Amino acid sequence: MMTTTPLAAKTPEGLEILFPAGPDLFWGAVCFVILFGVLWKLVLPKAQKALADRTDAIEGGIERAEAAQAEAESVLEQYKAQLAEARHEAARLRQEAQEQGAALIAEMRAEGQRQREEIIAAGHAQVEIDRKQAARLLRQDVGKLATDLASKVVGESLEDQARQSRVIDRFLDQLDNEDDGATKAEASR
Repeated sequence: MMTTTPLAAKTPEGLEILFPAGPDLFWGAVCFVILFGVLWKLVLPKAQKALADRTDAIEGGIERAEAAQAEAESVLEQYKAQLAEARHEAARLRQEAQEQGAALIAEMRAEGQRQREEIIAAGHAQVEIDRKQAARLLRQDVGKLATDLASKVVGESLEDQARQSRVIDRFLDQLDNEDDGATKAEASR
């Protein structure tokens, strides 16, 4: 005769492991409910909080990234505006420098021209002074030679200063007149 065994008797051999006995099933269900309750009360809120924190961090990160990107675009626009202003200022300064350089060059040229004219005028004045001094010295030397020669020709001394001066002046005036006549004749040619 056969005795009835719980569920295990009706299952083929080797499958008892898959179908537990009634008390095992009961205590397994009780443990599952307790474990589920503990997980539900303790672990699940912490996991949901961590998940919410992570979601907030991601969303906040996205918002911060968008804000940073907007700020970066604003800074970029400011930078571009400052760069354009700096370029404009540099162009203006370059133009001013060119104008100042041109004015300085013109001023230096004018100053150089003025100095050149002063040097030339001073040179002409010095040449005129030297010419007059040479003419005076030449007049004296020629007068002295003429007086000596005239004294030898005439046979009397022309040591009298007033007479000597008149003779010299007459002689030199004749030379000047002859020289002026020769210059005028050359100029008419």
